Amino acid sequence: MIIDFEQSIGPWIGKTTKIVDYHMQEAMCRYQLDLSKEQMIVLKKLHDQDGLNQNELAALTFRDKSSLARLLSKMEAKNYITRKQSSEDKRNNEVFLTKKGRSIFQRTRPVIKELMATMEHGLTLEEKKTIIRLLKKVQFNFTGKTLPL
Repeated sequence: MIIDFEQSIGPWIGKTTKIVDYHMQEAMCRYQLDLSKEQMIVLKKLHDQDGLNQNELAALTFRDKSSLARLLSKMEAKNYITRKQSSEDKRNNEVFLTKKGRSIFQRTRPVIKELMATMEHGLTLEEKKTIIRLLKKVQFNFTGKTLPL
């Protein structure tokens, strides 16, 4: 059986993700932000809901517990986050943004705005809605639910 990768959406989603990741990292360097895409995602989740426990954060960021723990250790070393033992369950840590973490997250706004403008250049509102709708369908095919942004 021959698989026509050029007519499959998987490679196109993968290529697009790699291109966006590359340009995001370039922009982070240009804006002198010591931050990876993965770290930025954690900062955003904590900005939206500070004090998440590590298990919730792992689920929200689609990471396994051990890789999230390593990522959080790096972020803690940079003083972007702090972990505190949960008062309800001593086995869990709650994760909080530090003042520096909040500041770094705020400094990512122009980077994200720039990336979104580049990514969406030349697309109509209807085309953007179509792309989002179709990607949500793909997500649903894998998970049985539409995933949050």
